[in-house]
Amino acid sequence: MSRASKKQAVSDLNRAQAPESTGGRRLSPWRVIAAALVGIVVVSVGAVGLQWWSARAAVDAKPWFASYVDVTATPRFAFENMGTTSTKDAVLSFIVSSPEKACTPSWGGAYTLDQARGSLDLDRRIARLQQQGGTVAVSFGGQRNDELAVGCTDPSALKKAYASVVDRYKIGTIDLDLEGSGLADHDATTRRATAIAALQQERRSQGKALAVWLTLPVAPTGMSSDATDAIAAMLAAKVDVAGVNVMTMDFGNSKDAKASLAKNSETAVSAAQRQLGVLYDRAKLHQSDPNLWAKLGATPMIGQNDVGDEVFTIADATAFNAWAVSNGLGRMSMWSANRDATCGTNYVDVSVVSVACSGVAQGKKTFAGILSTGFDGHIGLGEGAVTTAEPTTTAAADDPAHSPYPVWATKNSYLKGTKVVWHHNVYVAKWWTKGDVPDNPVLNSWETPWQLVGPVLPGETPIPQPTLPAGTYPNWAGTADYDKGQRVLFDGVPFEAKWWTQGDSPEAASANPDSSPWTPLTQDEIDQIIGGTAR
Repeated sequence: MSRASKKQAVSDLNRAQAPESTGGRRLSPWRVIAAALVGIVVVSVGAVGLQWWSARAAVDAKPWFASYVDVTATPRFAFENMGTTSTKDAVLSFIVSSPEKACTPSWGGAYTLDQARGSLDLDRRIARLQQQGGTVAVSFGGQRNDELAVGCTDPSALKKAYASVVDRYKIGTIDLDLEGSGLADHDATTRRATAIAALQQERRSQGKALAVWLTLPVAPTGMSSDATDAIAAMLAAKVDVAGVNVMTMDFGNSKDAKASLAKNSETAVSAAQRQLGVLYDRAKLHQSDPNLWAKLGATPMIGQNDVGDEVFTIADATAFNAWAVSNGLGRMSMWSANRDATCGTNYVDVSVVSVACSGVAQGKKTFAGILSTGFDGHIGLGEGAVTTAEPTTTAAADDPAHSPYPVWATKNSYLKGTKVVWHHNVYVAKWWTKGDVPDNPVLNSWETPWQLVGPVLPGETPIPQPTLPAGTYPNWAGTADYDKGQRVLFDGVPFEAKWWTQGDSPEAASANPDSSPWTPLTQDEIDQIIGGTAR
């Protein structure tokens, strides 16, 4: 979503519009009557009436709010816990081309979909959010990497790539975040529109929904010609566009320095609304003024923006939200849920953007809580999404053959980071533990060494866990002495001595890692040992 070097070109469409409307404008009775008469005429002419309906079909019944979540950011953001909040929905970002294969979708160029399932436990965390009433959309593109249509030039493979993401995560809404080459490459614009149109038509023929949102850069003067071309291409390909979400951020020299970021954002969205009206008219899919507002979304970058002197404050959020609600915007988002917290004292220079905090003093308020006010709808739920009630401890016994990780056992010891299955859920150890039941109903999370990740998914089987062959290292013995660098096995887990030791059990290494003379080997080190590349 970062666009620090963005330069906005003013579209000719700006000059084709009527004068800017004022915030909160409502239609007069005469205009309501006129609009009704136009509607009657349009409906009466058959094919044109069908176009009118189609252009309105994807507009959500209620305006909705969903934060973007940077899936691959470090530290990892536990978006699955949003299910316990009032802002449960999330737009997960970003799906881009794999660096090795342009037609292979990846999360941020770092994880294939299968790798994200294992390394990030992404599928399970999505299911956990859905269990608690949340819904996800997936965003393709972003600023840092190549959106799929840029490098994937095979039309069939491109459609298949989009479909693989939609089907895997069972989503009903996609978000196309077009920036950089994803926006400027006109061939990619055409390919993308064709592939999305085919995918949407295919799903609708199967009785399935697919809402398509375009997320585009904007300035107070409006969207650039590349952005309006992207919208026009979608309409020309007969994509039923649910809406256009403009990124009200990183305005740079285009903003009014005397006005607040909220006011600059209002001006930008108003300009985009006028442009959108012209685009629909050119496509012979006329939209009423309220309908155009309902097809618009806005995404501010909360707190400190990429541009140093742009700070979107709590006051900006309050003012902008009130304006958006009064005008009937169909969507509100923000970049990002990862950042919706006051920076701690250890983060010194708040003028530098952090991926984990906003850079402004928020007190007890959250940007999500403010920006979501009045946006009471939800992202469309995809077919087959996990919506079952949370499992209970009285569930049937866990089946090791259909569990991704070993079933928890009271006699086993577990190091920090170890995953187990218990009562059809996956838990991860927060520190070394033995004998602590994973679903013990404690009052406070710090009372249990286990963190719930999410449910065991349908059809899962054991994930192969790398193990060291017997005899790779000697078993630890309390009477033996060990020099720095020596390795042992303790309950099958390899440890390395940090200094000379005798009688200190490796069992305490996770509970007291600083004072313990032992450190467990990392998974990478274990993989190297298995591969014969380490001593």
